[in-house]
Amino acid sequence: MIGALNDPWLVDYDGSCKNGCLKKTVTASVDDMTAAIVLAGGKSRRLGKNKLLESVGGRSLLQRVIDSLVPVSRHIFIVTAQGQGCPEIDVTETKVECIHDIYPEKGALGGIYTGLLASDSQRSLVAAADMPFLNPALLHHLLSVSRRFDIVMPRVRGDIEPLHAVYSRDCLPLIHTQLERNQLQIRVLLDKVRVRYVEEAEIERFDPSRLSFFNVNTPNDLEEARRIAAEVGRD
Repeated sequence: MIGALNDPWLVDYDGSCKNGCLKKTVTASVDDMTAAIVLAGGKSRRLGKNKLLESVGGRSLLQRVIDSLVPVSRHIFIVTAQGQGCPEIDVTETKVECIHDIYPEKGALGGIYTGLLASDSQRSLVAAADMPFLNPALLHHLLSVSRRFDIVMPRVRGDIEPLHAVYSRDCLPLIHTQLERNQLQIRVLLDKVRVRYVEEAEIERFDPSRLSFFNVNTPNDLEEARRIAAEVGRD
């Protein structure tokens, strides 16, 4: 056991896991779990087909993301582009709902706004739908340090991870203003709110291999994801 993270969060690890904590059991009080927002409105141009349906380790990319969010979420919102259907997923423990972008063609910021507006939680996890190796223990940690901040976001080698972060509904007015002005850079928002960066030393405790931040954009990425899944047995 790593220990309590702002009780009642409890994170247990399987001590036999390889390449960091790839196998884990995460438990939390249902009352304290939050909502999650999955951004699934991308066009998959570089892959040339709908990447969310591609199989990695026996499950679709989207299913892998949902499965990683279930332990930390009581309500998952899948944000898709207008006119885009919701891919089939298999989940019973958590309520899952598909919603369409309120601001079409506004990128990730528009999807975050749509999800936060629909969310029934003050703070919501936000994740891209093409990240097959999300780590529930690291997601728990982001939530556990979020209470005094508007955004909690990992930062690795100076690069931020805005699509693997916690956002507060207090960000909604500022995001709305940016969307109306067509200012779509998330970095603009970060200059206006209270941000807690989760640095490499913290990430190391939960995901030393940094696989949480691996995302699939190209055919090579997809093949690499399949290789990793087969190698570490993370399916």
